[in-house]
Amino acid sequence: MELIKNKIFPSERALYALTNARVENCTFEGVEDGESALKESRNIEVVGCDFKLRYPLWHSHGFVIENSAMSETCRAPLWYSSDGRIDGMNIVGVKALRECDRVEIVNTTAVSAEFGWKCRDITAVNSRFESEYIFFGSERITLDNIKLKGKYSFQYVDGLKITNSELDTKDSFWHAKNVVVENSTVRGEYLGWYSDSLVMRNCKIIGTQPFCYCTNLVLENCELIDCDLAFEYSDVQADTHGHIISIKNPRSGKIVVDSVGEIIRGDAVYECNGEISVRKNIG
Repeated sequence: MELIKNKIFPSERALYALTNARVENCTFEGVEDGESALKESRNIEVVGCDFKLRYPLWHSHGFVIENSAMSETCRAPLWYSSDGRIDGMNIVGVKALRECDRVEIVNTTAVSAEFGWKCRDITAVNSRFESEYIFFGSERITLDNIKLKGKYSFQYVDGLKITNSELDTKDSFWHAKNVVVENSTVRGEYLGWYSDSLVMRNCKIIGTQPFCYCTNLVLENCELIDCDLAFEYSDVQADTHGHIISIKNPRSGKIVVDSVGEIIRGDAVYECNGEISVRKNIG
């Protein structure tokens, strides 16, 4: 591999189409304000670099980027790229990952609005994200030991597995399909509306009005906390623990709960025949 080390690159397309190379301890900044420094690169390693200019890794294929930083001025740093690994990164720039395929994210912190839109086959492990609309419209996403602070997370995603994670986000999983969440805590209002084939196992679920207008919803050994008006117009099979404040008009299926403050039936615009089995009712 060609080694490029300890240099500053301020210009437009500074390393355009770089192939079979290692870029080490370099900085991408300067008055030229050049964009797209590593656009159309192939088989590169980027280690210990500081990115402050826009669009550095567009159409990059076969890349590793480690122990580097992307500042808030490094907008939209990775688009249309594939077969990469992001390890030990600190990403602050907006729209950090879009239309990418087969990317592994490890030990990374990303504070990036619109992170991961319309991506495919992405894995993330031991990482922290703060983002609005994270992974919007993406497919085949696998997350383990993730901490997420966000809004509108995982909307229109198809094929998502989350394990051992902590999610604090409103309106998550809206219109999502084929989602499995295991051994995780999910906090936020209006969880899972309009989802299809959402499965949650061994999870702690906290927040108002969860799981409305769902189809093929499954909850297994989940604890519900501060949940009210749950399951409205949903097709659901649920075995839950804890006290639910209220359940309203489940459309079909069976819900088993430890206790519920109120079961609301009536004033429905759809036929609602969902069964509710209460281990111990608490008014």
